[in-house]
Amino acid sequence: MKNTQKAQRQVVVTEFDMERLEALIDKARSTQTRDSKNLKELGEELVRAEVVDPAGIPPDVITMNSKVCLQDLDSEEELVYTLVFPNEADLASGKISILAPVGTAMIGFRTGDRITWPVPGGMKNLKVKKILYQPEAAGDYHL
Repeated sequence: MKNTQKAQRQVVVTEFDMERLEALIDKARSTQTRDSKNLKELGEELVRAEVVDPAGIPPDVITMNSKVCLQDLDSEEELVYTLVFPNEADLASGKISILAPVGTAMIGFRTGDRITWPVPGGMKNLKVKKILYQPEAAGDYHL
């Protein structure tokens, strides 16, 4: 997943999310998994991330358990996803895993940012239209 916009700016992650994501990566590395490529990409995102106190994260940043409205820039369709850990993922209810390619791409993005990632038919282009719920902005620091 190459995203030039993400490479040009600082990704922001809370201390709490960073700890849990690093633990997820460490645990997954000890077992052979089909998510190996996505784990590598997530690790690369986290290496570049600015880690902040949960109370200090801007309310327009996608964090774990954030519910966001994305707009498909090709079809104009609006999509609503909640970014979750793999064990909570349920695409039918809009819960997308951090290890899904779009989930890995979403972490740390802000309202107005564009997300681009490869799919079998080419490239998918989304825009972060609105953050409907961010745990930290709601005072839920340990979700």
